[in-house]
Amino acid sequence: MPRRWKINGIDAIDIGTFALAVVLAAGIWLLHGLSQNYTKLVNVPVQVESNLTGHASISSNTSVVSARCRTTGMNLLRLGKASRRKPLVIDILPEDLRHIGGEDYYIASNSLGRYVADIFGESAQVESFVSDTLLFRFPYQNNKKVPVQPVYTISFKQQYAAVSPLKVTPDSVTVYGEPFHLEQIDRVYTKSFALENLRSGTHGEIKLSPINGVRFSEESVEYSVDVSRYVEVTSEMDVESRHVPADKSLIIYPPVAKVTFKCLFPVTTNPVGDVKIYIDYKDFAGSLDGKCLPRTTKLPASVFGCDIEPQVFECVESSR
Repeated sequence: MPRRWKINGIDAIDIGTFALAVVLAAGIWLLHGLSQNYTKLVNVPVQVESNLTGHASISSNTSVVSARCRTTGMNLLRLGKASRRKPLVIDILPEDLRHIGGEDYYIASNSLGRYVADIFGESAQVESFVSDTLLFRFPYQNNKKVPVQPVYTISFKQQYAAVSPLKVTPDSVTVYGEPFHLEQIDRVYTKSFALENLRSGTHGEIKLSPINGVRFSEESVEYSVDVSRYVEVTSEMDVESRHVPADKSLIIYPPVAKVTFKCLFPVTTNPVGDVKIYIDYKDFAGSLDGKCLPRTTKLPASVFGCDIEPQVFECVESSR
């Protein structure tokens, strides 16, 4: 049995129970009040992050978003604390920012409405914005445009091949940073990826490999490659010479090449009669030992590649 004592004739245990009931009632009343919706003028300081060509990614200044919001009491408490802390950084699409000139941009209230949840919370409903526009300054930043180099391995099922080289979109990006960082960068690379046993075209998205000290205009690129079934057509073809001066002749060894054409399935025409194999005299004149790589005339649309054997030809020049 708990010990009991009286204070001014009142049982002390009864006083404790009463006090606990009062605390619980106050807590329930407070939670109920905080869960109700209220309308109030709310101010939230924000900085803007955006991907603007030639400018820093985050605004150097802060603007205050003022709006009459209808939201829960709990959210109003949170927003009240947020207004006294460091600015909220929100990501704004470049197309929602209007360029005033130089480093200055603004966003109109009709565009800002898309970012209500980011600024005021998911439960907030904005009845009206106090300001029509918010101004932000994005300092100029050193930048240059460089190509994107995909890093990948690719394999195909038998009798399938890529109709054209793998493409990335965009094929170049803008990099931002200090001059001593930028001067060392002539391209950016994707993270490595593998495409295996393809029998049809494929596409996807791949992130760029980050570089310390710089940022990219894009964090990822899309890749695509067209794949088709092919049939091999093999033939022995004479190797011609072209662009040889009138007083010279070019002897090519061997004079005949084995050529294997990769033709889209089904084969409708034989490409042998439409393609010529030749050695360009300009290649011979620029060589040190007379060894030259063969060239082909334009391949028909139904042919997306060919293999030539041998890969190198011996050439000797003589006077006429």
